[in-house]
Amino acid sequence: MLGLDLVAYLVIALVVLGIVASAIRIMREYERAVVFTLGRYTGVKGPGIIFVIPFLQQAVKVDMRTITMDVPSQDVISKDNVSVKVNAVIYFRVVDADRSIIQVEDYMMATSQLAQTTLRSVLGKHDLDEMLSERDKLNSDIQEILDSQTDAWGIKVANVEIKHVDIDESMVRAIARQAEAERNRRARIIDAEGEMQASQKLSEAAGILAQTPEAMQLRYLSSLYDIAGDKNSTIVFPVPIDLLRGFMSKVGGGESGAAAKPAQPPSGDWQKPVG
Repeated sequence: MLGLDLVAYLVIALVVLGIVASAIRIMREYERAVVFTLGRYTGVKGPGIIFVIPFLQQAVKVDMRTITMDVPSQDVISKDNVSVKVNAVIYFRVVDADRSIIQVEDYMMATSQLAQTTLRSVLGKHDLDEMLSERDKLNSDIQEILDSQTDAWGIKVANVEIKHVDIDESMVRAIARQAEAERNRRARIIDAEGEMQASQKLSEAAGILAQTPEAMQLRYLSSLYDIAGDKNSTIVFPVPIDLLRGFMSKVGGGESGAAAKPAQPPSGDWQKPVG
């Protein structure tokens, strides 16, 4: 009898110890336990040591760390009817453990599906050029939509990043031709603007030189000095008429004065009358 009683006591003691051990839970710093008592929500516990009454309470563990989730590649038709494949990555975390368990069945699956549909709907409203050049704006738009819709689940979407935009090979060649044509257009515009500015400056310089003829002469002399440094060719430099006008007037005046002076007869004995 004593042996049977001892065995019974040991069994009872082991059962009690098992119940106590099952009632003790240890939550890490980044974990929380959503506790339900007889199926009714009674609070969130943790981190540290918590006690859960066996058979009466149930604890659901929730990870509060930031989660990185890859959004599978999605077929998207852009606003300009170009078919592309886009994938992304989202960063989110649980901020309210109770709502993430009570308000949605599986918050991981729900967030993933919502991210896929939001990615298709947002990118479908933009042209291909905007997908390639305005990723920051698209990331912000997707993040705001996801964050507003997952707020009821106790989830905070911190960031969304579009990773790849895959385009068909024929479309890649078309984009390359378009970019080349755009570069040629910009080069021609720059050349035209340069010619226009140069013509304006030349017109202003011509106006200034026309007002001061001495400046034109100095410009000629300066050009002659610059050209004189090149000794590899023969240089024919035009002389302005204004420079020669004074010289020609002096030469013409001397000749006219000589012509106006009457001729004097030569002196000699033959001019004397014969007696």
